[in-house]
Amino acid sequence: MKRSGEKKRHRALKVYGIWALLVVAVNLAAAVIPGLSDKYIRYVFPLWVNTYGRFMDIFSFSVGEWMLAAGVLLVCVALVLMPILGLAHAVHWKRCRIYIRRYYIFFAWTLLAVCTVMTLNCSLLYHAGTFSEHYFPHAKDSYTLEELTDLRNFVVEKCNTLALEMERDREGNVLYRGSVRDMQEEAVGAMQRLGQSYDQLEGYYPHPKPFAASDFFCQQHMQGYYFPFSMEANYNDVMYIMNKPDTFCHELAHLRGYIYEDEANFISFLACTESGSPIFEYSGYLSVLNYLDNDFYKAVGQDRETYLAQPRISAQVIADNIFVAEQEWERINGRALIDTETVDQVSDVLRDTSLKAFGVSDGVLSYNRVVQLLLAWYYQ
Repeated sequence: MKRSGEKKRHRALKVYGIWALLVVAVNLAAAVIPGLSDKYIRYVFPLWVNTYGRFMDIFSFSVGEWMLAAGVLLVCVALVLMPILGLAHAVHWKRCRIYIRRYYIFFAWTLLAVCTVMTLNCSLLYHAGTFSEHYFPHAKDSYTLEELTDLRNFVVEKCNTLALEMERDREGNVLYRGSVRDMQEEAVGAMQRLGQSYDQLEGYYPHPKPFAASDFFCQQHMQGYYFPFSMEANYNDVMYIMNKPDTFCHELAHLRGYIYEDEANFISFLACTESGSPIFEYSGYLSVLNYLDNDFYKAVGQDRETYLAQPRISAQVIADNIFVAEQEWERINGRALIDTETVDQVSDVLRDTSLKAFGVSDGVLSYNRVVQLLLAWYYQ
């Protein structure tokens, strides 16, 4: 029996080692073989979306959010058990040692499974060609101040016009007459229509799902998240309504293999502005307004006279261009267990670190690169 048990452990260790080496080899191959990730995204990645992603769409809640919570719990238990294992060795608690070792074996296999899923649904995507390489191959590398100014003014005027077309309540908040499900369906439809122009965006999309812990994600200033573990597009349900159409489409863009944030920003802009829905169109233009306005202000050397000579952003657009309504912030901060500033700082560091770990050298600043994509689209 003892030899049989040792053989099983040896066989399991061998399988684990081979599996781990395969995960490492796949990541290395994607990094050094040009075009491998592009072929994976075109021919293999959609299979996971159509099977695993379709299955997860059955659940109305965010499965990935609960997976993330379970992962944090597993790590915490593993840390707590370390000193207990040392104590068990010291006092010869054989049965206790056995149970703790079994837990660590389970933890090791779970970690390997997570690394595998992250490889298939996330890390491989970072080595693929960019959206502009696929669809704007002749785009310029740089643009003039005049070109940036024209694009900025175009978006400002669109926002100013669309703001006047929105239906509003007594407090001036934008109203959406449909249900949450209707807006989710509109986002899926917008992405599928965009796929008629950009073929990699064709195919099945699951419905975006709200975070259960939206208040906590507000503290991180996070509008949405793509969970590779569950292939779900998740969004913050507490943020102001004008952020939702754009965020729905942004997170769905990741499910077509576009993992970079600037590309997802741009794709969601296209999906929203070409959707035919006024509220989606307004959300799309609002989503890029700050990026363009900030870049223009920097480009003119923060020359206030030059800046003010351009079309002004209306007071209504400024009021609509918020993350979370003031009353919601008051409620969130009143209930928060941890100070919002602390949560936001920690979140920024973790997000920046994770992006750089996947090869995005400018980290969270990569979101700003959407301006280059917008210029390529505008002048194509």
